[in-house]
Parts: sequence; C-alpha cells; structure tokens
Amino acid sequence: MDLLDTLTAKGLRGEVPTREEALAVLATTDDELLDVVAAAGKVRRRWFGRRVKLNYLVNLKSGLCPEDCNYCSQRLGSKAEILKYTWLKPDQAAEAARAGVAGGAKRVCLVASGRGPTDRDIDRVTDTMAAIKDADPEVEICVCLGLLSDNQAERLKAAGADAYNHNLNTSEKTYGDITTTHTYADRVDTVQKAHGAGLSACSGLIAGMGESDEDLVDVVFALRELGSDSVPVNFLIPFEGTPLAKEWNLSPQRCLRILAMVRFVNPDTEVRIAGGREVHLRSMQPLGLHVANSIFLGDYLTSEGQAGQTDLDMIKDAGFEVEGAGEATLPRHRADVAAAASCGTAASACGSGGGCGPCGGHAHAPADAAVAVDADDAASDSSGTSDSSGTSGGSDGSGGSDGELRSDLVKVRLRGAGTELAPNA
Repeated sequence: MDLLDTLTAKGLRGEVPTREEALAVLATTDDELLDVVAAAGKVRRRWFGRRVKLNYLVNLKSGLCPEDCNYCSQRLGSKAEILKYTWLKPDQAAEAARAGVAGGAKRVCLVASGRGPTDRDIDRVTDTMAAIKDADPEVEICVCLGLLSDNQAERLKAAGADAYNHNLNTSEKTYGDITTTHTYADRVDTVQKAHGAGLSACSGLIAGMGESDEDLVDVVFALRELGSDSVPVNFLIPFEGTPLAKEWNLSPQRCLRILAMVRFVNPDTEVRIAGGREVHLRSMQPLGLHVANSIFLGDYLTSEGQAGQTDLDMIKDAGFEVEGAGEATLPRHRADVAAAASCGTAASACGSGGGCGPCGGHAHAPADAAVAVDADDAASDSSGTSDSSGTSGGSDGSGGSDGELRSDLVKVRLRGAGTELAPNA
C-alpha cells in the first residue's frame, strides 16, 4: 500500500512522517496489520539490526506517593494492594540489580515513587549507583525519581547516571485529565533538565487511558521534538483500586499499531515495549520485537511480568539476539550527538561507555548503523511499569472480543526488590 511504502522509505532515510501519516497507521485495519508490522520491521532492522536491549527495573521506594496520577497503583489514595516500603539500602538495591544483569540486562533502571527527590534522596541514589557500579562497572544506570530541581540532574550525572527517565505519558491537551498535582509543563521541564545535564533522555507514553489517536500522535511527536533517546511505550495496567481500573481499551492489534506508529515517528530512536506488554500483547509479544528494539526483563515496579527466561526464549525463538554490553544501542550519528552534548568534545574523544548512554561504545557500532548518515540522514514513573492506552481505532478491549474485563491478568508484584523472595529475572 502507498502509505506503508512511503513510511518505509522515510524511515530508512531517518525522516519523520507527517502527522497525517502517523494517524493513518493507527487507522489501519486488522487485515493490514502484518503489512504494518513488516514495514516498521524494515525500519527497525535498518537502524538496530536484530538486537534487543534488555532493561531491568529496581523499585527503590514503593507506594506512598503524594501525586494523584490516575493510572498509577502508587498514587495518593490508591487502594491497590501493592507492596509498600521506604528506601532500599544500597546493598539491597545492588543485589536486586545483579539479578537483572545476570539475566542479560544491559541497563538497570532505578525508580522511586514521589513527586521528586530531596537532596538527601539524591545522596541515597548516588550511594546505590556506586554499589551497582562496583559490582559491574559496565552496566548502564537510568534513574527515575520524578520532577527534578535545579542542579539535581548534574549531581546524578556526576555520580555516574547514564540516563534519566521521566515520561510525558499523554498529550498536553489531555494531561489535566489524568493528573492534577503537577502539569505537563513540569514534565517537559524535567526532561529538558536531564538532557541539559548530559543525561540521555528516556521519556515515553502510556497508551490505553481513553485517549484519542490524535493524543497519541501528539505525545509521540512531542517526544521526538524533546530529543528523547529512548521512548518507552507503556500499555496501561488497570489496577483495581485506581481511577482507571475499568479502562480495558487495548487489543494486541491496537498495541502493535501504536508501536509501529512510534517507530515510524522515531526511526533511529530506541523504542521500548514497557509495562503492560504481557497483559495486552499476550501471545503476540514476539511480533512486537519486530517493531521495538528494547524490552524490560522480568517484573515491573508493582506488577509481575513473565519469567525472565521466558523473555530470553522469546527473543531467541523470534530470531533476535540480546544486545551485548559492548554494543552501542543508538546508531552512530545519534550516539555522537549525545556524546558531544555530554562531554563537551568530539565523540571520538569520549571513553567507552554503556552504549545507550551519552558516551556509549561508538567503536562497536554495527555496520548498518555506521552508514546511517550517508543514506540521506538515514527507553517509568510508577504505574506498575516504568512510567505506564488508546481507545479508538478498532480496539475490541484487552479482555477479549466481547470486551469483558480481565482483571485476572494483573498480577501484583510480591517478589524481588523489597521482599524476601527472589526475583524472576
């Protein structure tokens, strides 16, 4: 079809589609779905080959949040029966991180609920990062602590953080419908603070909260304009005890169309399938790997994922491979720009780093990524995921063809960080 030919050609050149073309992807039919996935897959392979980056979440502080985000199981007033605990000690967090790294995770994501960190919280996270880096100096660390104040991003960068996660979640137009205790502009400001400090910006969205196709396209284009290096695509986990508990708006087909749209708008950016993958994609998860190049391994913040070994088997069975610590995640031209911004020097002068971070392993960039520029310029907040929608476009409901609720699919995390039970990584 002409639309997919156009989108594929643009994606292979690293060009961005129009808003109308992005909307058209979400409006495709189920009969066209495999063609959509195949087209997005060509773009994904152009920039990322068949590599899948594994990320691992460590929930440093669970629940007890003063913010009122409607999607979040840790929100103020949430009645979701999740784990609640204050800050993990650095050695506890490092032990939790080791499980993910042992399972093949290249990046550890340190997350804490709350509006934003105090200076004491920054000290805690600094100590935690040191403990993790002592055990594995090559591991990437992404931090997600909420809204940042002045100079906090610089402190995290100096302490060894590679990236900062703060999702926009939804469009500016509808943001007030899901949160009243902070604004969309507050979130944009934090992403800009992180980027300005030389941290790789990790910012994404939540699909399934009742938003329109236009809202989804708006937030994805906003993320592109902000320069997000990693775009986590979360699918709402409708926890009982939260205001969005009945929002079962997603089908596997709808999720794949959303992922494809995100890929076309961000052809050379890390696109991560984040929270809700198992709940909403279900048996069609392997198809998602043909579009996204990154996933979380094992459990999420307050919900359980499938077993880590099952993730690894899925990647292998689908014909993909786990991205190694020595491989650059981003194509060379994207990594060079990030490195120059971070180091204040030419990328070739940077030391080797974790690959996706500001100074990541350029020397190991795969051949298909190294020639990217020559071809005409050819990943949490706290919803149970890494920060955690769409209703229109033919969704038949996540629960099945007749739209029945499937609350049995949501499993509260009762193992791993903050518990005495081993994680499932």
